[in-house]
Amino acid sequence: MVENKADVVIVGGGLMGAATAFFLRQRGLSAILLERDLVGQGATNASFGNIRRQGRFLKQLPLANRSRRLWGDLNRLLGEDAEFLASGHIRVAFREEDAATLEQYKEDSAPYGLHLEMMRGNAMRSRFPFLSPEALMVSYSPHDGHANPRLAAPAFGRAAARAGARVIENAEVLGIIKDGVDFVVETKGKGNFRAPMVQVSAGAWGRAIARALGEDVPLVARAPQMAVTEPMPYRIEPVMGLHSSLPGEGVYLRQVKRGNIVFGGGNRSFADLVTKRANLDPANTLKQLPHVARLLPPTAKLRVIRTWGGVEGYIADDIPIMGESGRQAGLFYAFGFCGHGFQLGPGVGATMAELIATGQPGVEIEPFSIRRFANGFEEPPAADKPHHE
Repeated sequence: MVENKADVVIVGGGLMGAATAFFLRQRGLSAILLERDLVGQGATNASFGNIRRQGRFLKQLPLANRSRRLWGDLNRLLGEDAEFLASGHIRVAFREEDAATLEQYKEDSAPYGLHLEMMRGNAMRSRFPFLSPEALMVSYSPHDGHANPRLAAPAFGRAAARAGARVIENAEVLGIIKDGVDFVVETKGKGNFRAPMVQVSAGAWGRAIARALGEDVPLVARAPQMAVTEPMPYRIEPVMGLHSSLPGEGVYLRQVKRGNIVFGGGNRSFADLVTKRANLDPANTLKQLPHVARLLPPTAKLRVIRTWGGVEGYIADDIPIMGESGRQAGLFYAFGFCGHGFQLGPGVGATMAELIATGQPGVEIEPFSIRRFANGFEEPPAADKPHHE
């Protein structure tokens, strides 16, 4: 088959891969984006849509801040609307010990440029009158919010294509080999693609590709489980999260303009990398509901009308794989975002494009390096741990 050549081949057309292709074109590099299914159809499509910075690993905040700036400029950059709304984001504590951790996070995150407002009592209830009477404290991030996960990655993919990237869907990657100075990416039915640089952005399938290239990571596939209720009158602007140290309580929700409540959190379900399917467990939804009702009492009277999940990759230390390979020049990774990647997507794309084009990422990403597992690791446990907002 005829080989196709570019400066960079990107394997995986979720939000990370599509955003990287777009920003590579902004820097003048040619790019081929290969997606096994349709751009944005995988984990991105199944995402909750949260654009939050608070609660993140502190050293991830420079990347998250960069990404937040890009979310605010997305309409101009892409010429399309991903329905980003800077509605604010609140984390709600119901116990003093959890309130104390919110206070500590406010102090720790301030040097990274994240400025949070802590509220209790009358100030809290005046600002957020819909809160449960049991709520003790809120941590408010006024500039965060939510966006439509079904629109974001396809918008980046179309913008990348308009800028000159080749976006090839239904292109299952069978293997990647190093052939002299170039990598050759073999696909099923779409031919071979050649480039001196390759980025692996294959989500939960990233481990298998990295392992074939000589670098393994402790990643397991899991299915975050979301649901949506029937509508109620629209009154909840910010995204809400229940902040708790107790397993299973970390739920989150947002209300869309037509009134429905979208919620997720708690335990994750099993995901199958072969069938590309997420198993939905009705018991998980039943366990979520009392915590959702505690966070927002009117939801106790609403019917759940749909549930869904996606196949997501979770690294044992809950920190993504991002940056250069530790073994091969020209090989880059951006996968394993542990269910926290939607907000980071534009920033990951811009950062990876800068790293590939200039050798410098522009923000600190060394904590995410695959090299941290170069000396081995223990396999993640087979049983899932609860997901916290």
